[in-house]
Amino acid sequence: MGHPVLRQTAVPVTDPTDPEIARLVADMLDTLEDAGGVGLAAPQVHVPLRVVIFYVPAARTEDDGGGEEVPLTVLVNPEIEVLDSTPVERVEACLSLPDMAGRVPRASRIRYRAVGLDGQPFEREAAGFHARVVQHECDHLDGTLYPMRMTDLSTFGFVDELRKPSTEDA
Repeated sequence: MGHPVLRQTAVPVTDPTDPEIARLVADMLDTLEDAGGVGLAAPQVHVPLRVVIFYVPAARTEDDGGGEEVPLTVLVNPEIEVLDSTPVERVEACLSLPDMAGRVPRASRIRYRAVGLDGQPFEREAAGFHARVVQHECDHLDGTLYPMRMTDLSTFGFVDELRKPSTEDA
C-alpha cells in the first residue's frame, strides 16, 4: 500500500495473446501461490496492465450456498456489470496490505466480461465470494484498495488484533 502503481488506473492490454502477457500471468500465479491468496491483479506486482487472476476454492463458496470451485481464471481487460447492488458486508484482506483486514460492502451479484489469454471474449455471472473476489481484484485496476470501500473504519485493523476477543463481548 502506498506504491504509486496501486493508486493509478491500469492500462488496457492491446494483445492478450502476446507471450509477454502469458509470462506476466505465470509470474502472477507464482506470486499468488507463494502468498497463499485467491486473487491477484497486475498492479500488485507493479505492472500497470488490466490483468487479473483468481480462483475460488469450493470451501469458500459453501457459505454462499454454491459449494462449487471456480478454477484458475485469467481476466484481461475485465468489465463488471452489477446485477444486484444489495450490499453484502464481509471481511476482506489483501496481499497489498499484509496482516490487515476489514469489513467491506460489495454488490451481491455481478456479471463480468473479459478476454482470455487465447484472445477470446467470455462472460460469467457470479454471486457471493466469487463476486467479491472479482470486484476486489478489478478494483486494483482502477487504483482502489479495499479500505477505500469501507464504510466503518472501526472494523479495519491487524488480523491478529481483530481475532482477539473484544472486551465489549464479555
